Amino acid sequence: MTFWQAVISGVVQGATEFLPVSSSGHLIILHHLLKIRQDFVFDIFVHLGTLLALLAFFRKDIIALFCRKKKLLFLLILASIPTAIIGFLGGDIFARLFVNVRRVGAMLLITGIWLLAGDIASRCNKTPPLKELVGSIPVDKKQEKRPSAFFALLIGFAQGIALIPGISRSGSTISTGLICGLSKESAFKFSFLLSIPAVSGALLFKIRDFRLGWNFDLIVGMLISAIVGFFCLKFLLHLIKKGRFYVFAIYCFVVGIGVLML
Repeated sequence: MTFWQAVISGVVQGATEFLPVSSSGHLIILHHLLKIRQDFVFDIFVHLGTLLALLAFFRKDIIALFCRKKKLLFLLILASIPTAIIGFLGGDIFARLFVNVRRVGAMLLITGIWLLAGDIASRCNKTPPLKELVGSIPVDKKQEKRPSAFFALLIGFAQGIALIPGISRSGSTISTGLICGLSKESAFKFSFLLSIPAVSGALLFKIRDFRLGWNFDLIVGMLISAIVGFFCLKFLLHLIKKGRFYVFAIYCFVVGIGVLML
């Protein structure tokens, strides 16, 4: 992989890992267009970059999990169980899907439908922001939509399904949270806090099978992925608050149809 290919791949990974458009799907399409052979070591480093972005963006929330938000911590652990089971049982099947670009196009269409359903649900949901997830916000306890073990398991299952290239992890989990009745900010925060153990586990699994090597291109890809990812988190939260989640559904439809046609 050349320096500029590493730069482009880092930008794509950093943006699409958090924006609900499927990072794995976009990397497959990008590498297909640029004739880049899949590099598992490089994948590890760019995913490490997005993990650093998550830790930086949610640093206060992560600390709060171990201090005063024990219930939320329990729900995140619970939601991680179906993801781990799906990943363990279907890992080999999902790995084979990484070589088929047309399947990615079809899965992007499914992601678009999922995002559209989440956007419609968010417009119908009038529940105030969830106090446990977004801070000390005064709300009416009778109206407050609290997360439950069942909702956590559903969101965790959605995250497991997103192991399929072309299905967005953030898109599926945020949309499922919105469909379950969580507020926009709550669904956003639960989705990305849940991604931290998932990304960490995937990195450990990859490191176990591949011997890492160090070179300049790997560091460049990791740093660019981290920086782009951090600002994309801010951008996504802004769009969700503004009620423009549907924009990503349109994007997935356009890219998915384009991949299938071309």
